[in-house]
Amino acid sequence: MKVTAVKITPLLVPYKKPYYWAQGIIHGAEVLLVAVETDAGITGYGESIASPDALAVAGFLAKAGAMCVGRDPFDNARLMANAYHALFQALGTCSAPRFGGQVLAGLEMALWDVMGKAAGRPVHQLLGGAVHDKLQYFGFAMGETAEEVAAEATAFVQEGVATIYLKVGRGDALDLKTVAAVRAAIGPEIRLRVDANEKWTPVRARRMIDRMADLGVEMVEQPTPSDSLAALAQVRASSPVAIGADQVNFTPEDVAATLAADAADLIVLGVHETGGLTRFIKAGRIAEATGVDVCIHGLYETGITTCAAHQAGAVLPNLDDANQYMNHFLEWDILAGPDLALNNGSLPVLTGPGLGFELDLEAVARAATLWRTTFDG
Repeated sequence: MKVTAVKITPLLVPYKKPYYWAQGIIHGAEVLLVAVETDAGITGYGESIASPDALAVAGFLAKAGAMCVGRDPFDNARLMANAYHALFQALGTCSAPRFGGQVLAGLEMALWDVMGKAAGRPVHQLLGGAVHDKLQYFGFAMGETAEEVAAEATAFVQEGVATIYLKVGRGDALDLKTVAAVRAAIGPEIRLRVDANEKWTPVRARRMIDRMADLGVEMVEQPTPSDSLAALAQVRASSPVAIGADQVNFTPEDVAATLAADAADLIVLGVHETGGLTRFIKAGRIAEATGVDVCIHGLYETGITTCAAHQAGAVLPNLDDANQYMNHFLEWDILAGPDLALNNGSLPVLTGPGLGFELDLEAVARAATLWRTTFDG
């Protein structure tokens, strides 16, 4: 079997409501759909995050895709290594493992989708087999005001979700008001996590974490800027609650450095950051060797990434019991199946071939049109 073509399509899927976080406001998932076609009549699909610019990322993907044409999709790891070398190393102009991984993730996903479909097996079986029957996710409560976040958190708890997660780093007064409102709404037994998205200095982090500990927060994610692993280690050394490391981790090497610095109780990591499923699992195994859990991270994605990350997470014994779930933000998805709605905060391991989903081609066309009318005139 050989790859015959790789096609890239920019898409925009709107959110039900604005997404508020420490770095700004986001209104939808802008992605690049990657379709890998083969001479066996099998097409695999993946997606790359479109930031910072969809057409620029699409240009990189097109070059990487051209390198795959005529090659066996089962050479996935070698194809990705060759593409990274050609695009980000060979000319000596840059070395960009973080950006390069994020660019190439969709192509790597699509190759795995081809491989699983060719074998008639879900990808997790090609990765060594699932060690979980289902994966647990937290309820990601969102809103502009404390009241809106608390209302959404309450709805998640009513649906059976055991852990609530929310964004902070939007200002001390608003942060404390929001956490207090959510705790009052969900009661004392529901677990509560917050993410400051790099917005605190170590001094400020200590002050805010101490106050949030009194509200029963069990984990604070990436409180300090990602360009200083030392700052994160300093916060973790004195924190009364667990510290999650997110933006400091993209590569397996990043994870090794974070753990060596004793900078985190939990590794928060996604398939876009690592450049796909292979390196996500490699990073997870590094954490496993040190007894630390990995929490699946989400970005501005569609159900394609939800399924891909779910496949990879299913094989990790040290997968956390409250992972990030972004699918509920979408006004509509581009998948015809499976049903990705959480049931008591969990999704069963996927059993369909490849990444386990079927595209809704009408929804894809709709998302492509929306991208063109929004960004391309």
